[in-house]
Order: sequence, then structure tokens, then C-alpha cells
Amino acid sequence: MPAAKTTTKTKATAKKAKETEANPLQVPFFDALGERNGDVDLPKAIFDEKPNVPVMHQAYLRQMANARQGTASTKTRATVHGGGAKPYRQKGTGRARHGSIREPSMKGGAVVFGPHPRSYAHDMPKQMRRLALRSALSQKAIDGQIRVIESFVFDEPKTKQAADLMDAIGFDNSILVVLPAPNVVVTRSFENLSGAKTILARNMNIRDLFTHTYLLLSKDCLELLEENFSPRDKKNK
Repeated sequence: MPAAKTTTKTKATAKKAKETEANPLQVPFFDALGERNGDVDLPKAIFDEKPNVPVMHQAYLRQMANARQGTASTKTRATVHGGGAKPYRQKGTGRARHGSIREPSMKGGAVVFGPHPRSYAHDMPKQMRRLALRSALSQKAIDGQIRVIESFVFDEPKTKQAADLMDAIGFDNSILVVLPAPNVVVTRSFENLSGAKTILARNMNIRDLFTHTYLLLSKDCLELLEENFSPRDKKNK
């Protein structure tokens, strides 16, 4: 019996140590030059959500559908120009009977069941949209794809400086750079980098999170994300 208790205690200790080492809420923290300065804790209200795949899927479909213009249009027999007169007599020609050169079967004729302007907009409750964002952000944290930077120090727009910063941090795939406020210098520095995109924290969306591997957050964004996307009950507390 004592041996069994010791084995159980050892397994529990190892499990706890592993959980401590792999805490998804602790992410690498970098200074403005890209040098590692330890770790920073992500807010639990945003990054400790259990990923909800169906809600994320619904939010993604909603965003893609709402981006559609819905302006495709075709003409019916009522709107197509011409075709008012019968092209030739009904009988005696040996040809098929036709009453208009704008029939759907004729070249240049109308379109049957073609597209017409419409709205593809999908509705989704605000709390579900926020849940989808928290789920996606939490999944990024679980996958170890989040980095936090102290600030961005760019005197003027320089693509090379932005590329050197990304190399110093160690990114090897697409990056979504999140800023707390509009910054033209930083935005122009990153816009020519393939696979990099800048976005404001308040404009965080599910599509950008899905289409970029890594997330680079300015430290000031953490408070903004918690303020804008926390669950309703946690906001009231």
C-alpha cells in the first residue's frame, strides 16, 4: 500500500508541474527591440475561455456572408431590351416556333432564375460574437501562438525595421499585429510585409484570427480586450 500511495503522489506532482510549465495564460513578453523580457500573464476573462467550435464557425460564416455585396443581377424577359415583335411567322418556315428574340433559349435573351440584388446578412447576438472571439483567442493561447510586446518604436515608416523586429521575436508564419490606437507609422511599416496585418484591438474579428497564425499584441491592448470583450457577468462585477 505505501508504494501505491507514493506512485499516485508522484504522478500527481508530475501532472501539476506539467500544468505549471504549460500554462497557456503565460506568454512571452518582448521589449520594443524584440528582446525577450520574461513572460506576461494574459487576462483570464478573455484568454481562459473553453473554445466553442460551433459558435466560432457560426461567427466566421456570419462575417464572410456580411462581407458579400449581393449586387449580382440578371435581366428577365420583362427587363431585357427588345424582342417585342414575333421574329417570324408561326407556321410554314420549318423552324421551331418563337414569339420573341429575347426568350431565354435565344442568344442575348433573358436569364431564367438568375441572381438578383439581395442581402446576405446574418444576425448573431452580441454575446455570441464575443464568445466566438474569446474562444478563438483562447485557442491561440493554448496553441502557444500569442506574443506580447511592450510597444512599437518607429520614428518613420520602415519596412526593414518591422521585418527585423519580426525576425528578432522569431515569427515563422503569418502575423496579426494588434494596436491599441491608430498609428500610421506602425501600420505603414508592416503593410508591405507578406503575411502581416495590423488591426486595432477594438476591431478584433474572427476572420483575421483564423487567417493569421501568430498574434502580436501591444501590452496596452490587453486591458482594451478585457474591457470590450469580457463576458457580461464579469463586466458587472
